[in-house]
Amino acid sequence: MSSAIREIPQRELRNEIARVLRDVEAGERFRVTVSGRPVADLVPVTSGPRPTRREEIARILARAPLDAAFEADVASVVGDTIDEL
Repeated sequence: MSSAIREIPQRELRNEIARVLRDVEAGERFRVTVSGRPVADLVPVTSGPRPTRREEIARILARAPLDAAFEADVASVVGDTIDEL
């Protein structure tokens, strides 16, 4: 998820609405402009936690990979379970 707001002209929103809404759903934020003037922000709804899609996790890890030591720790416990009392 990106915290920066990307500016897009109204024409791009009109022509690419399905893609823009998919990007918003995935956490992207947009500022819509008309003749260069900001008129609206499109941001994800924050009504509660939503499942994180595999593609979103892969995108996050590609931008900021896990620390090698942490990654080794995670790999060492994959498949282990915890017995609850």
